[in-house]
Amino acid sequence: MASIRPAVRADITTMQAIELDAGRRFADIGMPETAAAPPPTAAELIEPIESGRAWVAEDSDGTVVGFAVAAIVDRQAHLSQVSVPVAGGGRGVGRALVDAVVEWGHSAGCEWLTLTTFRDVAFNGPWYTRLGFAALPDDEQGPQLQAIRATEIDAGLDAEAPRFAMRRAINPAHF
Repeated sequence: MASIRPAVRADITTMQAIELDAGRRFADIGMPETAAAPPPTAAELIEPIESGRAWVAEDSDGTVVGFAVAAIVDRQAHLSQVSVPVAGGGRGVGRALVDAVVEWGHSAGCEWLTLTTFRDVAFNGPWYTRLGFAALPDDEQGPQLQAIRATEIDAGLDAEAPRFAMRRAINPAHF
């Protein structure tokens, strides 16, 4: 099992390479535009790293094998990104990274962890459902989450496959 630690600036290049590798899975299922999307820039990763909202997963030999980035959206924890290289899938790395974000959100006093993802892609919507996430209806989304969805739509992300918002309770009162 991988161990999770806060990301540091020195991880940025590795995080970008992981994102590119993880994107290959989309090419394999007929989503070439999504697969070709560029990774987050160094500038996009620095702020969450310095704010304590980015984590990496390391194998026992110290190799970084995945990462997650979070934000606060509508006063709730939001999983902005989780990526694991193709070869690292199926080993619990993604789940461990999501658990780290859940722990962060809970310690920040948030009630929910939200995200946006592809509804029907097996390693997206159905995978998050297995982790306890459920669809978040449009009329229950706050203005910032609605803006994220609008940006995704404007960028054409929904053109290859439908996307939607999900949430998971992270406050025991919601279990």
